[in-house]
Amino acid sequence: MAEYKYAQFLTHANKSAYDQGYHPSTNTPYSGIYRCTKCGHEVTSVTGYPLPPQNHHQHTPAQGAIVWQLIVAHGWIQG
Repeated sequence: MAEYKYAQFLTHANKSAYDQGYHPSTNTPYSGIYRCTKCGHEVTSVTGYPLPPQNHHQHTPAQGAIVWQLIVAHGWIQG
C-alpha cells in the first residue's frame, strides 16, 4: 500500500480519474502510482507509456483479470 510521511506534500482531489480501471498494456493516462484492484499489487507508471502487461504478475483464476487503478497522481489532472 502506498504511504507517505508528510501530508503537506499531497493534495486530496475528488476527480473521476481515480475511479477508472485500466487494462494491462493500456497507455498510462496519468503519471503516478497504480494499484491492481484485484490483488493490491502497486506499480509506478508514466504518461504515454504502457501500464504493465497481463503477465507482469500472476493472478489465481478466482482473482480474475488484472485491472489497474490510479491511486496517487504525479502532477495535475484535468477535470
